[in-house]
Amino acid sequence: MNLRILLILGALSAFGPLAIDFYLPSFPTLARAFATDVEHVQLSLAAYFAGLAIGQLAYGPMADRYGRRRPLLFGVVLFTLASLGCALAPNLEWLIAARFVQALGGCAGMVISRAVVRDLCDPLASAKVFSQLMLVMGLAPILAPLAGGVLLDVFGWQSIFFCLALFSALVGAGLAAWLPETLSDTQPRAPLRGSLGRYAALLRDREFIACGLAGGVAMAGMFAYIAGSPFVFIELYGVPAEHYGWLFGSNAAGFILAAQVNARLLRYRGPGFWLRRIVWVFFLSGVVLLGLALARPAQLWPLLIPLFIAIASLGCILPNASACAMAHQGAQAGSASALMGSLQFCVAAGASSLVGVLHDGSAVPMAAVITLCGGLATLLAWYSGQVSRTA
Repeated sequence: MNLRILLILGALSAFGPLAIDFYLPSFPTLARAFATDVEHVQLSLAAYFAGLAIGQLAYGPMADRYGRRRPLLFGVVLFTLASLGCALAPNLEWLIAARFVQALGGCAGMVISRAVVRDLCDPLASAKVFSQLMLVMGLAPILAPLAGGVLLDVFGWQSIFFCLALFSALVGAGLAAWLPETLSDTQPRAPLRGSLGRYAALLRDREFIACGLAGGVAMAGMFAYIAGSPFVFIELYGVPAEHYGWLFGSNAAGFILAAQVNARLLRYRGPGFWLRRIVWVFFLSGVVLLGLALARPAQLWPLLIPLFIAIASLGCILPNASACAMAHQGAQAGSASALMGSLQFCVAAGASSLVGVLHDGSAVPMAAVITLCGGLATLLAWYSGQVSRTA
């Protein structure tokens, strides 16, 4: 896979992280602007996750029927328009609705980029490409909160969404100019009317479900961190909004580093082997984090160590889970990618909402949800090993 295609796929995959991480420092500001509290502002994050979960189910069959390019272009245009709608939101309800539509556009890149990788690569090469995409995607969690904090301080929260609109417009131009159609003309095009049947068959595929949900539940732990960290860092421990990005970015750097280590580990054993082992790192670091959160330390730094390890381990878990789930999907790669993404973000939406529901003025809700996700991911990864055909 050439560098130009890899960068385009990375940018498309970054729509989700950017749309989430860019505006995290603005949560307290949005709460004041709309005369509400941070817990209600978190509903805009849950709405985005819900949009990702629903929208992906539509893009998968479209990508298998009409190819990869046309659905991608539609999604990018929709994301751009919805980002402008977010910037112009007069109230929280408008913002929540616009975020939902924004997700419907943004999920096109997340679904179809995985299908493009499956079109061009075998399972082992796919795991390596997914790890490389984590490097491109990982820049978003590092740069987005930093840039978001600066934009918030200088230009106000609306500028964050204007920048998202500009970014998506530029990516759309690059997509139109440089990304070829990767669905082969000789490959049968799956009709739309059979999409429900394909989803039903995929739901009966135990290996696909186990691997997809193992990655999805682990990802849900990351989104519990995303939902809870603005309160924990900024409100509970007094980290300035403009410095929030440095802490958030350090965890993202660990994620990137682990993804690159994963690409090298794959020289020795397959993605399934590493998935079933590294998921334990995520779970055990969550247990340590929960224990420290229950002790309610006076300073933030004790929480940062296990949190860093937990988020970094996802750089290995997520690409391996995706590669294992997609390994045997062939002509229905678009539908498989869509269903996997939808299931993952349904779980993520629940995890981020649960952090808000359990809110008690401490770091315990965030830590508890991360630990729960780690335990479930470990069980699913173990089960995937019982039915796996990918070593």
